[in-house]
Amino acid sequence: MPVFRMAPAVADAFPGTLIALVTATGLRGRGPWPHTDAAVRELERRLAAGTWRPAGEDDPRIGAWHTAYRSFGTNPRRIRPSVDALGRRLAKKGTLPRINPAVDSYNVVSVRHGLPAGAFDLDHVTGDVDIRHADGTESFTPLGEPGTTEHPGPGEIVYADATGVLTRHWNHRDAHRTRVTESSGRVAFLLETVRADHDGGLLTAAAQELRDLLAPHAGHTAVQYLGPGRPEAAA
Repeated sequence: MPVFRMAPAVADAFPGTLIALVTATGLRGRGPWPHTDAAVRELERRLAAGTWRPAGEDDPRIGAWHTAYRSFGTNPRRIRPSVDALGRRLAKKGTLPRINPAVDSYNVVSVRHGLPAGAFDLDHVTGDVDIRHADGTESFTPLGEPGTTEHPGPGEIVYADATGVLTRHWNHRDAHRTRVTESSGRVAFLLETVRADHDGGLLTAAAQELRDLLAPHAGHTAVQYLGPGRPEAAA
């Protein structure tokens, strides 16, 4: 199983970072996931009733990510953190996209709590995964665009394995190679904050909520945490 590592330069630049690593093995991604379906429907119902809205860029949870993006040269109003983009889509359309049960699970937890989330199919990860600044030589193929190759700019924060980049702009978009499908059996899910002093408890609750959605459909689940004080965790 790969080790996830936070580079010292990232830890120094973002000392409030806390990342929940939720792993699921023996995942059964086909068939009904009634608890996930109910969670998605309930969030959409609350939005329609006006009793809840997704966090926007004026919310400190999202604003902190905008500040982080600007610090490494990304315009967050053009290239948005994943939770910001997902929340805006939900607010506009009134529904969350339905991809597959595992992806729907982390999407609903992400937008409910205002925390970026992503996931990697570990069977398509090569070696360990580093959270680090790009040097400009790496390649990235965006999710849903298998014929496209991009090159992250120097200084951009990425997740990267021995083959290439797994996410651009920290958590803006995942790679096509490690996308989670209904056939994925070993998956690492990530939830993130750069305000651990304010949102550490929220992150912990969100990670447990995601684990509860995954557990009925997996052989084993686990939660670990990465941050400047503990920069490594094995998936």
